[in-house]
Amino acid sequence: MDKNIQTIGLIVKNSEQTVADTFHRLRNYLSDKQFTVLLDESVAELVTDKAVVDRQTLGQSCQLAIVIGGDGTLLNAARSLADHNTPILGINLGRLGFLVDVSPHDMFNVIDQVLAGHYKDERRFLLQATVTRGTQRVMHSCAFNDIVVHVRDVARMIDYSTYINDVFVNEQRADGLVVSTPTGSTAYALSSGGPLLHPSLEAITLVPICPHTLSNRPLVIGSDSKVEIVINENNRNTPQISLDGQSNFDLQAGDKIIIERKENDVHLIHPEFYDYFQILRAKLRWSEQL
Repeated sequence: MDKNIQTIGLIVKNSEQTVADTFHRLRNYLSDKQFTVLLDESVAELVTDKAVVDRQTLGQSCQLAIVIGGDGTLLNAARSLADHNTPILGINLGRLGFLVDVSPHDMFNVIDQVLAGHYKDERRFLLQATVTRGTQRVMHSCAFNDIVVHVRDVARMIDYSTYINDVFVNEQRADGLVVSTPTGSTAYALSSGGPLLHPSLEAITLVPICPHTLSNRPLVIGSDSKVEIVINENNRNTPQISLDGQSNFDLQAGDKIIIERKENDVHLIHPEFYDYFQILRAKLRWSEQL
């Protein structure tokens, strides 16, 4: 991270009172320390001044972005800031999160430590998905957690074929397929029976959702692999691709989905006391007495 931090961006979850209170306290604190504070469009309802900028301008101009909210807010920020290599620090206003790990009660102390150079620095990769329909590219976007192919709105199965590095893997009938980064291995992939992957691993997981074949199991592959999913022609339902559960696109029979590692990584900043396994213990209630 740039040691000469002059401009800090603030991104918030919404305009709820708890978020607003934390935002105003943090903004005033940073302004009192003579930092230039740029405000993301997400805070527009909380202010009346002209410091609000679009996400691209924020990413280009800031040496640090602070996200106030939950994991979902940070996922959104990560997708848009990765190309700018903007370090991201998360203030947790939701339930215990895997990504936002700073308590609002301790945020001033942690921020002071970060600005003094005392922090843990981490890089995590994203996935990008491209949907082609015939010869046309009809969708292109990225995800930090996972890319999910599933049926829209109805509890029915879809038929699809999977290829890895242009080699046929299998044809399946299932409720869907989760293609996950290590970051997303604690999200939808976990609830679908996938393995936990440490964030430092260069790996991607493919986890079928309720597959019609009982012998089917999650598959772990290298992060440099190319995954291709083809929606088979005999589908009667409307499949959909979902990216981090926040962006959705309807698919058609014959569509091809290419999933690969995105070139630019997400740059996360953690407090010095950050402990990934402690978060797992708390979130998954490991070691609790039954």
